[in-house]
Amino acid sequence: MHNQDKDKYQQAFEGLEPISSTDGSFLGSSQQAQQQREYMRTKVLLELEKVNQRLKSAKTKVTIRESNGSLQLRATLPIKPGDKDTNGTGKKQYNLSLNIPANLDGLKTAEEEAYELGKLIARKTFEWNDKYLGNEATRKYLKTIGQLLEEFENEYFKTHKRTTKSEHTFFYYFSRTKRFTNPKDLATPGNLINSIEKIDKGWAKYNAARAISAFCLTFKIEIDLSKYSKMPENNSRKIPTDVEISAGIIKFEDYLNNRGNQVNPDVKDSWQLWRWTYGMLATFGLRPRELFISPDIDWWLSGENADMTWKVHKDCKTGERQALPLHKQWIEEFDLRNPKYLEMLATAISKKDKSNHAEITALTQRVSWWFRKIGLDFKPYDLRHAWAIRAHILGIPIKAAADNLGHSVQVHTQTYQRWFSLDMRKLAMNQALSKKNEIEVIKEENAKLKMENEKLKLEIEKLKMELVYKRI
Repeated sequence: MHNQDKDKYQQAFEGLEPISSTDGSFLGSSQQAQQQREYMRTKVLLELEKVNQRLKSAKTKVTIRESNGSLQLRATLPIKPGDKDTNGTGKKQYNLSLNIPANLDGLKTAEEEAYELGKLIARKTFEWNDKYLGNEATRKYLKTIGQLLEEFENEYFKTHKRTTKSEHTFFYYFSRTKRFTNPKDLATPGNLINSIEKIDKGWAKYNAARAISAFCLTFKIEIDLSKYSKMPENNSRKIPTDVEISAGIIKFEDYLNNRGNQVNPDVKDSWQLWRWTYGMLATFGLRPRELFISPDIDWWLSGENADMTWKVHKDCKTGERQALPLHKQWIEEFDLRNPKYLEMLATAISKKDKSNHAEITALTQRVSWWFRKIGLDFKPYDLRHAWAIRAHILGIPIKAAADNLGHSVQVHTQTYQRWFSLDMRKLAMNQALSKKNEIEVIKEENAKLKMENEKLKLEIEKLKMELVYKRI
């Protein structure tokens, strides 16, 4: 992504604080995107009022209106060919669609076109041609997908504020649209749907449809992708148990002992950073990206950090939060506050452009690479799922667990609970039954103590009576 000076669109967004989202799902992202589109639309409408005021002052008999994301020229013109002259005046008011987008650039174009049309009306030289009949509007479909992909970033950020989160979201849309479509195909709804239909795997098809939907929304391509909007039901996932997680971290040291001697001296200790990353993901249930985007290393190592929280930066997917560890003992067992590892983290991110989503993505992909390299049979995100399930087993309230993971209760219950395997269910039920048995035992013991207490009371009363008789 480019690093240009702020353009007029980003300057227009400076007054907007994107709504915070505790929902990392497509719904949460969509709500943020909708807020930004509406904000920019308001800006455009305010500017549109100024443009129309200028046109009025210049006595131009044309106004501009916004309709469904496009700008139209409104004017009284000679009857269009094929239209009826119902008033018998030979003229009628028309809205001309010239395929001008309702954005700041479009306003400039629309104003120029309005003055041009105004001159034709004043000179009485207006004629209905392909331009004013709307036949040229089909040109957007004459562009290939590849051509529109080259324009995608520029057009996307005319309706979205540039942040680390929005850069990441755009890269998701761009990379998947590019991966699953043919750049030589014309950007028609039929060709785009055909690209989705060719995808075999359910999740790949679902993700491609999400990306292509954003692509079409950006370029005002009318398309119905509702058929692909439902999240796939089944997907295999290996959720590690606590024992497997503890065993997994040892594999990093096994790698050290078993690797060959031909190791680049500059990276011979790099495995320690990825071991630390593994431990942090397991302990806090973090998204890998949340370790690399502006980490507050000083806070993590601070003596004031009594609760051992990891501060997630505001530029991350669902905003800022302080994540609490579930198994606090893992912090010590996995040596997660060793300054050496944090220095390695600081060095790793200092080499990256922290505002560049692609650079951060490279780091997160490196995590996955190390999982495969040392022979783990689960993925980085599986540690997050494991955290959610462990929280449930330990009886942590769903709202507290969801907040700690940085997503909504809905996502927590619908997405993470799906991976509750048979073994996990058995463990949870056995623990629940064990707690129930403990309660029953305590109740029985309390009942016995009450009975013994009553007996003692009776014996005391009996002794008192005997003392009274003896005195008599």
